[in-house]
Parts: sequence; structure tokens; C-alpha cells
Amino acid sequence: MITSIHGTLEAVKADHAIIRVGGFGLQVFAPASTLSRLKEAGTEVSLHTHFHMREDGIALFGFTTEADRNAFEQLIGVSGVGPKVALALLSVMDAATLYQAIADEDQQRLGLAPGVGKRLAARLVLELKGKLPSLTGLGGVVPAAATGSVQAEVLEALIGLGFTQAEAQAALARIPKDQALTLEQQVTFALRTFSQQ
Repeated sequence: MITSIHGTLEAVKADHAIIRVGGFGLQVFAPASTLSRLKEAGTEVSLHTHFHMREDGIALFGFTTEADRNAFEQLIGVSGVGPKVALALLSVMDAATLYQAIADEDQQRLGLAPGVGKRLAARLVLELKGKLPSLTGLGGVVPAAATGSVQAEVLEALIGLGFTQAEAQAALARIPKDQALTLEQQVTFALRTFSQQ
């Protein structure tokens, strides 16, 4: 089993990278989140990998973090989820966010990934909800304010405005939970927290 790869980056394509190890150039498929972190050709890279064997061939999948690799392996174990859909999910959210969405039964958030419809999102929740690792083991708990469909929309709006996932979640954590705020009010409140920093 190939669990990691370390070599020289030769190229980054739309859905994979070419990494030279010894005398071989290996094609490593990866989510967009991993590919975007790779630097220019000629630099040294290390990825956690999953070696996937199918009837029609073999493929190597790479991830920046071990948590993302583990999430990928859990996803492809779900009926109807292949590597392509698993990569799509991990391209729009990291492992911690994925696990939080499943724990919250947030099918709307899961449906943000291309190829994930309502039925597949429901199946992911049904099959994975009881099999999730502790969120605290993934570097922290996702704020409670990030739960629910409205909060998911606020999160997406902030990320769409250019804030990172961590910045958006930190702003969500500051939104008062004891007030019934609309989507627009929550986004406005979150933006104010950035201006106060």
C-alpha cells in the first residue's frame, strides 16, 4: 500500500499533479484544495496518498493532510460514491467541515459539491453519521454558529467575498445565538467583526 509520496513537482493540471519520484513521473489525482496549495514546478512536495485499484485500472490520489485522505477513504466506502465525487466534496470543504456537515445533517452544504444531489447527500448522512472521528482531533471544533442552513449560507457568502474558511468560521462564532437574525443581518454582523479587528 502506498500511503505517502515525496518527490519533485513537475506539473499541476486541472485534476491531478505529476510528481517525479526517482526515475518515474507519477500522476496523482487530488482535490482542488490540495492542487491549489502546490507551488511551482521543481519544488519538493509531500502528500498523503490513497492507492486505488479498480477493474479498469489503478490510480493514486493525494492529499495535503492525513485527515483529508481518511475522509476520502470513508467517502468512497459509501454506496454510489466514487473517487470523482469524493474529490469534488473535498474540493469544496476540508475533512473537518465535511464531518461537521454530516453530523449536522446539512444536506444543503453537502450538495454544494458537483455531482452530489439530494439523494446522495441524504445517503452520506445516513451511512457516515455514526462513523465520524472526533472533530476536536481534527484541529478544533467547528463553531456551533456554523450549523444549520442559514449559517451555511452565511459561511458561503463570506468565503465568496474572499475570506478564508477559518476567518469565516471565526466571524460566525461571534454572531449572537440568542437573536433571530436574517441571513443579511448575519452577514452584515460578520463583516463588522472584521472591521473591528
